[in-house]
Amino acid sequence: MKEHSKYLLVDSQILPEVYLKVILAKKLLAQGKAKSASDAAKAAGISRSAFYKYKDFVHEYNTRLSDSIMTVSVSLMDEPGMLASVLSAVSGSGANILTVHQNIPTDSVAPVSISMRTNQLNCTEEEMLVRLRELPGVLDAKFVSGH
Repeated sequence: MKEHSKYLLVDSQILPEVYLKVILAKKLLAQGKAKSASDAAKAAGISRSAFYKYKDFVHEYNTRLSDSIMTVSVSLMDEPGMLASVLSAVSGSGANILTVHQNIPTDSVAPVSISMRTNQLNCTEEEMLVRLRELPGVLDAKFVSGH
């Protein structure tokens, strides 16, 4: 019987350097700064075999980023440009939009959920929600999570 994976949160200061280099190589690949795993491993200063050995098991965790994710639910009138104006207001508040899910309108109302990173807001979360509620065509806006 296969044992289930166990996860540990460990301070990177006590880990062998190879794990940090694997994280770096993964970032280089994801950002397009390395064209292949071999290039990424070389740039990070590790062997290609070390990269492949650990790449699926080593992940960076940043509590500051995960703590600053918020999801809001917005009800919009089914009119052209409504979602665009809401997304513009969200990004204008300094939030980084992560996901947007809009359902098919029912009774001319479109439900939308927006997840965003809020660590660089230029207002409070509550102020941003008030701004959304004041937009023409927004029927309701409320926090779902992360507030």
